[in-house]
Amino acid sequence: MTPPEIDDIHRLRVMAAGVRGATVVERTLPAPFEEVWPLMSALDFLPDLRHTRLLHSDGDRIELLARSKYGFRAHLRGFRRPGWCWLQSRFLLVGLAAAPVPGGTRIALTGGVRIPTRAAVLPFGTHPELTTATTRLASRVTGHQ
Repeated sequence: MTPPEIDDIHRLRVMAAGVRGATVVERTLPAPFEEVWPLMSALDFLPDLRHTRLLHSDGDRIELLARSKYGFRAHLRGFRRPGWCWLQSRFLLVGLAAAPVPGGTRIALTGGVRIPTRAAVLPFGTHPELTTATTRLASRVTGHQ
């Protein structure tokens, strides 16, 4: 018997389950994956990020420098491929996933300020921040159609 396929949304839930304090916010957007993912993977819909600059890319491995609206910098390393992005620095975690569903695209976000040397994020304010991010992305997707 072949095990069932795990889509990127489920993969994000599993990864977040291993990070103390992490929460996952999900939403279905009424747009095809091919329109949603490029907007998502640009990361500029995240409320705290003001600017990102790609430093290195090798296949699905990426490294970028991010600056927050408060002036903080993060040197993020991780993976990005269609439907999946997991980035972390010493102090920041960003997880994104998207999967096509009937009538649109299911998206999921997790992340927050990391506790250095631990698989944990500060749980304060992450759910509202992630909910704001999904709303911002939804408005960009509907404005893009």
